[in-house]
Amino acid sequence: MKDKRVIYITQTAVMLALLIGTQYFTRSFGQFVTGSLVNFILLASTFLIGIRGGLAVAVLSPFLAFLAGIGPAFIQITPLMAAGNTVLVIIAQLVRKNMAGKSIKDVVSAAAGLIAAGAAKTGFLWLGITVIVLPLIPGLNERQIAVISAAFSWPQLVTALIGGALAMLIVPVLKKAITKSE
Repeated sequence: MKDKRVIYITQTAVMLALLIGTQYFTRSFGQFVTGSLVNFILLASTFLIGIRGGLAVAVLSPFLAFLAGIGPAFIQITPLMAAGNTVLVIIAQLVRKNMAGKSIKDVVSAAAGLIAAGAAKTGFLWLGITVIVLPLIPGLNERQIAVISAAFSWPQLVTALIGGALAMLIVPVLKKAITKSE
């Protein structure tokens, strides 16, 4: 008999390791590649494991990335990244049942939900990081603030939308493969 807790913990650990490994190996490709893949993995975690697994990956990954030296340079930003990921996962959970895409209505509903999730994450990160936190970090010059602000504005929406599109294409295939293997 399979212990569901062991399976859940294993799946969550695999997705977390996949996310950190992806960040490590794609960091030289830039924000659009790495960010899109990170958002895809966050969404895939939610759709394949469930809300608890998605939230665990969403919250833990920015802190582990920071500790590994592949996340943000400032620890003050890390909790907000975790919270932004959480926003994405919670809103995406609302459209989870539509990811099977049994009808055009389901596909449109899932796409609209993922667009909303990406927009909410982007708005949260922009407001939290660029408006609230960056001015409070001592020693940042104007150029550093401008670079960090740019990274946490519209590119966040682009990467969330790409990650959502990847999730809509790949997660149903993964679900079928997982179901066949059980």
